[in-house]
Amino acid sequence: MPGTAEKRDPMQPHSKTQRPQTNPPEPRWSIVLALLAAGALYLALPEPLSVGPHWLLLVIVLALLVPTWLTQHRDPPLINMALGHTLSGVITGFMLWSLVMLIRGLFAHRETPAVTLRSGALLWLTNVLVFASWYWRLDAGGPHGRAKRLGHRADAFLFPQMTLEGGEAKEKSGMPWSPKFIDYLFLAFNTSTALSPTDTPVLSRWAKALLMVQSLISLSITLVLVGRAVNIM
Repeated sequence: MPGTAEKRDPMQPHSKTQRPQTNPPEPRWSIVLALLAAGALYLALPEPLSVGPHWLLLVIVLALLVPTWLTQHRDPPLINMALGHTLSGVITGFMLWSLVMLIRGLFAHRETPAVTLRSGALLWLTNVLVFASWYWRLDAGGPHGRAKRLGHRADAFLFPQMTLEGGEAKEKSGMPWSPKFIDYLFLAFNTSTALSPTDTPVLSRWAKALLMVQSLISLSITLVLVGRAVNIM
């Protein structure tokens, strides 16, 4: 009838620009580049320090990245999570084996100083990349868990952005802040250089254990490099 207000369905949103209730999916290209870089760094190690042929890790990384990429949007994400954890675990295992061989070679004087220094630097960089992938995969349920909520809640790490404006720090897009891979890479880099997380407090026990392992690996590599430098002098 004329003059009668149109009734609105209470189940419909008030506007077409309703605020989203979840974070946008995290871009995966950065973690893919990091894992490929870890495989490429291992490729540059001398044969005596590698597990099998020096190209083996890169081939495994490529073989696991393909199904991991194809299953990233599958729900439930169990297959994708299992593939991702396997990928990070394989790189970690290869890196630890090479570190042991590097330390043994130092005492046995098997490698030249130049080879030892180059190998130590490659393993140090691999250490940063692989632990950044672990933090990214495990914090707050990993990328799948973080995408199911809006913003970011404190779980394993308390990032500086979470302490600003009552925990409502914003992205450039205006969305509530949520960590991306670069934030975990920065955390891993600080842990390897300063042997501590510096600006990001660690909250969970599993994260504290991982940071201790990463710091121990970084310290071991540093001691190897210092020991070789002393021998050279």
